[in-house]
Amino acid sequence: MATYREVLRQAQKQLRDKDMNEQEAQLYMVELCALKVHDLYMEIDQEMDAELKDTYEVGIERLLKNEPLAHILGYEWFYGYRFSVNEDVLIPRPETEELVANILAEYDEYFQDQADVTLVDVGTGSGAIAVSLKKEAEAINVMGTDISEKAIAVACENARSNQAAVPFMVGDMLEPLIDRNLKVDILISNPPYIPIHEEMESSVVDYEPHVALFGGDDGLKFYRIIFENCRKVLKEKAMMAFEMGWNQKEAMIKLVQTYFPNDRYEIIKDMSGKDRMLFIYINL
Repeated sequence: MATYREVLRQAQKQLRDKDMNEQEAQLYMVELCALKVHDLYMEIDQEMDAELKDTYEVGIERLLKNEPLAHILGYEWFYGYRFSVNEDVLIPRPETEELVANILAEYDEYFQDQADVTLVDVGTGSGAIAVSLKKEAEAINVMGTDISEKAIAVACENARSNQAAVPFMVGDMLEPLIDRNLKVDILISNPPYIPIHEEMESSVVDYEPHVALFGGDDGLKFYRIIFENCRKVLKEKAMMAFEMGWNQKEAMIKLVQTYFPNDRYEIIKDMSGKDRMLFIYINL
């Protein structure tokens, strides 16, 4: 029987030979061992459990077919919390954690004298943003919307598993709020912002929901929808926060100046120095 180290090295070679990310072989083994209550680093030179080895090798075959590691595991880590994911929701990305961090920082400053704050995550998907915000700031009343019933089912599961009191509503963009006459202090969204004709990796196009990826010809379709309707759901003093494409700064500025000529806004760079977040501060 092969040791953990030998099985890992073989998997890394298979990925390397196909010019794929060999680090995913180690990430997968670490996560799989944790799930099966094995300590990889204590057992690295011991014979690998036969059943575990079979499971691991099946997973590597799926990786070699460009299936995302998160789908093979059935979950992804985000902001320190574990979120179930499947083909019905977008896999939460590390860069979106920066959006959450900035929202928390701005919330502390912008609403420092306000005890009751309500927040909605529009197009919540897996619920990763909404649940993480609720876990990090218990005082905020957090809710989420999504047009996909299947996505909402995943979000509800993630709220339960992370013990976060976050209600979710099915509906198109802001319609669930408008229909219920709900008003919020904070509106956030990581909408589909990829132009429809932009080429993408097969691991994304083949395995993740297109409804959560593509934002029309220029990628800005869903920002326009929100900007056109947001005043129907915002309180007098409010904040909006969005993730955006790294190359959409100029187009986004024009859009913001059209819809919010008298309101303050800022575009924030991520840790890679790319323009990835838009914050708008509303005073109606």
